[in-house]
Amino acid sequence: MVSGTAKLEWLKNLYPGYFSLTMATGIIAIALGMLEMPGLSNVMYVITLLSWCVLTGLYSLRFLLFPKDVWTDLLSPRTTFFFFSFVAATNIAGTLFDLHALTNLALACWICAFLVWSALLHCSFSVLTLRHAERKASVVHGGWLMCIVGTQSLVLHGLNVVHHLGDYADHMMVIIYMLWGIGLILYGIFVTLFCYRIFFLDMSDDDYTPLMWVIMGAAAISANASSALALSYPTKLVLVAFHPIVDMVALVSWAWATWWIPLLVVIGYWKHFIRRIPLHYEPTQWSIVFPLGMYAVTSFRLALAAEFEPLHWVSHVMLWVALSLWCLVMFCLLRRLARGVANF
Repeated sequence: MVSGTAKLEWLKNLYPGYFSLTMATGIIAIALGMLEMPGLSNVMYVITLLSWCVLTGLYSLRFLLFPKDVWTDLLSPRTTFFFFSFVAATNIAGTLFDLHALTNLALACWICAFLVWSALLHCSFSVLTLRHAERKASVVHGGWLMCIVGTQSLVLHGLNVVHHLGDYADHMMVIIYMLWGIGLILYGIFVTLFCYRIFFLDMSDDDYTPLMWVIMGAAAISANASSALALSYPTKLVLVAFHPIVDMVALVSWAWATWWIPLLVVIGYWKHFIRRIPLHYEPTQWSIVFPLGMYAVTSFRLALAAEFEPLHWVSHVMLWVALSLWCLVMFCLLRRLARGVANF
């Protein structure tokens, strides 16, 4: 007879960044709404909220039953930044609540995400400072930039809820700009480390993972946050001076995200067609879908901020690419689940 612990082995070893599924689904729902496809958008909206609830329940159960494994993931330099996927997923769920006029839920999502982000930010950097026993750049991977995605998601969703804060809106705008700046600084630090890692240090085949796409996704969400700030009204004089910088960062970040796409495609082709590494489902593949969906949303918003019509076409094309890939990855996940939860 199989023991209860053995039956729950899948939960014990659950990938700590599975909220990237919610992120991928939610950003596609937002993109579909922007491009005026409400039917499909509502379907993805429901799936987003369902996945957020299921994953929150699963991770809560994992913490109750296997606290040592959760702490091991949280205190490891290789996995600690995966937990920021909860922050981004919660902000995306909050954005969808706001779009459906559920203001209180939207505000609750931002507060929850901000509190978790604050705790995770200091926890993760304490881990790098105090528990990084290897002291090698080989631990750096694309998943580290989930920290930037979580930070900029607070900016984007903060702009959704700021209008509901009345007299506190001015203070909130200052906080939003601060978060935007923190996200840019962290991106500069991490992308430098990541580029040094892949360009100058030894890389095995296993080091080329779908998490590399988070590099592009972090640049895309930074461009999206910058575009949203450019389209917003600065409520304080000190923020007015930032607007030319915001416009520049939006354009440069979008161009940088665009630069990464061909390179990442080439890396994937090299790994699976030149090196002939078998392609199979893994949870990190949701980290490909989300950046593509974010790129579609960013292109649409930047088209408005920069008044550059061709980006509307880019957003349409990338949305269908992201949606097609979402369907493929979801099919593979469901097939795995049908074969047995142990493969989750």
